[in-house]
Amino acid sequence: MVNNEQKREDPPKDAASGYAKYVSKKVIFIAICLVVLVLASLVALCIGSAGLSIPEVINQILNQSGIAWNIRLPRVLVAAVAGAMLAIAGAVMQCILKNPLSEPYTLGLSSAAAFGASFAIVLLGAGSIHSSAKDAVLINNQYSVTICAFCFCMISTFVILALTRLTKVSPESIILSGVVLGSIFSAGLTAVQYFASDIQVASIVYWTFGDLSRVTWDNLVLITVVSIPVFIYFMYNRWNYNAIDAGVDTANSLGVNVNWHITVGMVLASVVAALVVSLMGIIGFVGLLAPHMVRRVIGSDNRFVMPASAVVGALIMLVSDTLARNIISPLILPVGVITSFLGGPLFLYILIRRYRK
Repeated sequence: MVNNEQKREDPPKDAASGYAKYVSKKVIFIAICLVVLVLASLVALCIGSAGLSIPEVINQILNQSGIAWNIRLPRVLVAAVAGAMLAIAGAVMQCILKNPLSEPYTLGLSSAAAFGASFAIVLLGAGSIHSSAKDAVLINNQYSVTICAFCFCMISTFVILALTRLTKVSPESIILSGVVLGSIFSAGLTAVQYFASDIQVASIVYWTFGDLSRVTWDNLVLITVVSIPVFIYFMYNRWNYNAIDAGVDTANSLGVNVNWHITVGMVLASVVAALVVSLMGIIGFVGLLAPHMVRRVIGSDNRFVMPASAVVGALIMLVSDTLARNIISPLILPVGVITSFLGGPLFLYILIRRYRK
């Protein structure tokens, strides 16, 4: 009798140990990525046109002075926050749209935000020439640029949502519609540049490079204030995203309001894309790279994919920016160039693999 009871108790213990192993693998991966992120941040703070030792970096940060505090630290922190939010936005889009190629850049949201920003620069006078040799072109009114970028980004978002709901287009068609929307807004951007003055064109071109060199502590505060509630919302609903990932019928049977989560998820992803683009220019493929790298290692459980994508996205953005600053030093490449070189081949690989199935 005792042996039979022990046999009945054994499977739950095995299941519990198996689940613990399942979770520990994912937690260890996230922890390792966090450690690598911290080390990459230290390297980014130390290297550059003026090399600093770790004690010098720590001393400047504690005294709130010098290159480490005024220039490199806000750049490192903004890179981490922006990369994390672009990555988690890409992970959410890929889940709710059922398309592994979905992310703000491939769906045309970045192009829409770019058009909105150029609209603000030309029609609202947000761009100007400055006397400083360091920043010859400046954005005068960052808030008007951000608001306009967000508004046009939302237009693109609602078009995607309308196509998803009203016409029941395929996942491949969603990407094609994003390409079309991106082309339309790119054409609009070209038209705005054509009728703009030399100063305005210089401001638009400078802004669209996808560069972190112009970020400030105020930019960091703005993007952090917006990003924290968005991140919390995505993490709070990670179980709901798992249900949606299992299928609409399954999610509905579990009491998940699928339409609500799709709409809110796309809107919040658009907020992230608009904010990042308006502050730093067009930075593509971070939202594609990070979630796919994470899923390759720890699977598709959104409870772990969301935080892991955020950490890996921050790491990708930080490493890309560090490479951009040092690869052809003293010249500094826009970080968008590096992320596009990394993400473009991955996009083609995923596209080819899907059509081979």
